[in-house]
Amino acid sequence: MSDTTGQPRTTTGLPRADVRLVGLAVVLTAASAGTYFGHAGKVVPFVVSAAALGVLAALVGRSVDRLGDRLGSGATGVVQSALGNLPELFVGIFALRAGLVSVVQSALVGSILANLLLVLGLSFIAGGWRNGTQHFSTEAPRTAVTLLLLAVAVIVVPTLSSHLGLAAAHHEKVLSDVASVVLLVVFALSIPSSLRAAPSLGGDVLEPAHLWPLWLVVVMLSGSSVAAALVSDWFVAALTPALGQLHVSQAFAGLVVVAIAGNAVENFVGISLAMKNRSDYALAVILQSPVQIALVLLPVLVLASGLIGGAALTLVMPVMLVVALAIGTIVTVIVVFDGESTWLEGAALVGLYVTIAASFWWG
Repeated sequence: MSDTTGQPRTTTGLPRADVRLVGLAVVLTAASAGTYFGHAGKVVPFVVSAAALGVLAALVGRSVDRLGDRLGSGATGVVQSALGNLPELFVGIFALRAGLVSVVQSALVGSILANLLLVLGLSFIAGGWRNGTQHFSTEAPRTAVTLLLLAVAVIVVPTLSSHLGLAAAHHEKVLSDVASVVLLVVFALSIPSSLRAAPSLGGDVLEPAHLWPLWLVVVMLSGSSVAAALVSDWFVAALTPALGQLHVSQAFAGLVVVAIAGNAVENFVGISLAMKNRSDYALAVILQSPVQIALVLLPVLVLASGLIGGAALTLVMPVMLVVALAIGTIVTVIVVFDGESTWLEGAALVGLYVTIAASFWWG
């Protein structure tokens, strides 16, 4: 059975891809619970919960998109900003309560770098290999990378203050809270212009037959969010034993494993759009996530860390993390400002990501 656009559908009227995603999320969530409560060693619960977290992140994202479809295109960006990073938020909260500050810091930076270098690079490779040099509007990407540069600068200030031993170093939590409020305010001010600059989905806009019923949107978003919170707790609980067994540093785990687990499935969307020669929308999808992490998720966790118990999170980070973030952001600025991409540029971005990730292997 297909709908009017030819997309395969089930007897429930929902696209088969959505049904498969829900089914996979249910199976992996159940498997994660089984390995956690069944004490299935040190590595298996970690691997299964990481896979479940990735699929649940995709399901939360799909549910948020469907909610945005019900509210209209203008509200979609606002809804995605508010709810799109719930799984990463849950992981950050549980990790902070477990005292894993280095994991949270490296995971946040790693999520940004994974999108800016790995996913953007892979999309350039896939799109360039199939379509040759691709061209895109630079207005939305320039806005995104400008906001990212602001976030990097805001992180640099308290980090340098601490490492240089300035008077502000004795007030790093207060300084981090002030900077976090600044980031949130700037992001709020950027929403109207970001919505106006968002590219049209064109043929990808959902027809009425594609829309989920409102009750289903609410059930899916609520259910996937609750499941993501549970799996995040199990994932964090399994993290330390697994790292000890695998002899992997917390910094590398956060920068690579945790960062990719929360975005793995949805990142394929940007790559597939680039292969279809839809570069404008591919960049919008890929760059939206790091902007939300840098200007929403990071400051929210900094402000919330004083209320949830456990370790306090500040914007004072290891110098190498900040340097890696700055390098990744600056390189991305250079790549997107000319309005075109090639597969060779993509290979360079991926190569830079691999080099940065390798530098954190030992801690």
